[in-house]
Amino acid sequence: MATNSIRSDALEPTRAELRAARPSERATRLLPVYGLPILTLLLIAGFSLALPDTFPTMLNLRSIVSDKAIIALLSLAAMIPMVTGKIDLTVGYGIVLWHVLAISLQTVSGLPWPVAVLIVVVLSATTGFLNGLLVEVARIDSFIATLGTGTVLYALALWYTGGRQVVGVLPKDFLALNSTFVFGLPITGYYVVGLAVVMWFLLEHVPLGRYLYAIGANPKAAALNGIPVERFTMLAFVASGTLTGIAGVLLAAKLRIGQASVGLEFLLPALVGAFLGSTTIKPGRVNVWGTVVGVVILAVGIAGIQQIGGSFWVEPLFNGMTLLVAIGIAGYAQRRRGAAGRRQLLQPPSAPVVALEPDPRAQG
Repeated sequence: MATNSIRSDALEPTRAELRAARPSERATRLLPVYGLPILTLLLIAGFSLALPDTFPTMLNLRSIVSDKAIIALLSLAAMIPMVTGKIDLTVGYGIVLWHVLAISLQTVSGLPWPVAVLIVVVLSATTGFLNGLLVEVARIDSFIATLGTGTVLYALALWYTGGRQVVGVLPKDFLALNSTFVFGLPITGYYVVGLAVVMWFLLEHVPLGRYLYAIGANPKAAALNGIPVERFTMLAFVASGTLTGIAGVLLAAKLRIGQASVGLEFLLPALVGAFLGSTTIKPGRVNVWGTVVGVVILAVGIAGIQQIGGSFWVEPLFNGMTLLVAIGIAGYAQRRRGAAGRRQLLQPPSAPVVALEPDPRAQG
């Protein structure tokens, strides 16, 4: 099969195009690719100048990393099905049940914390597998399927807790999963970086990543090229569910109590980060480093606005507006990609250049 010839469907310019372009054209081509990282740096510089005593400090950096690491994990989890053209809403609903279970299995059932963590991760992966079955076998739209599954998970969390908090003494080793500091920063930030590197390698440098992107670009064409579309799409949902379970474990280690009212507020920023990721680095498709940048710009913007004196409603307003902008930009990038593909199809092939031998008689 010819899957190795599948090209990137992102809109980033190639090195050959950049070398051939003039400096002004090169800057114009690179602006959509690196515009969001540049905006992030400008925001950091602006807030640092406006709030020199609070924003550019190690304390603020620790707070941002601690608060947004779980959202970053959920954004990366949501990104995986998006690569295949699907969406997984259980990243926001599932974390409610998983963090409650991670605590109750230890405090109520008396299980050792590694066993409790393993059970939560297995259950979350099983939920991802169920989502894959609903989408690929039952042929239910991924938005509807994961919304239904997520609502069931949320209902189970409400039933299990009875609306009350789950409290108890947790082992220090379990709490260390979140509370440990490495080089002055929370260890959860290193989890995000490590996961991002692994995902980037798998998606960009391994055939698995090419298969997933091919499915997202055109599942019918991918199937004709011999790619098992159903299997890889289900694998994407399993990976998303597994990462959601891990995020739930870390949330439990952070909060130290379980309550069904916590977790849903992670859904919107997680989706915003994933959608923003499709507008930068590789515009037109979701990608790992774009998702990381999307979460960072959300964290920086919200932290700066709150320190300036923004009210409690600023964060959901900022997330909602950013989501609308991100979806709009992503849709525009996809339309540009489709127009570019149509132009390539309509462009007539260039005639081959034939080198002619000089006529000896003409020379005489």
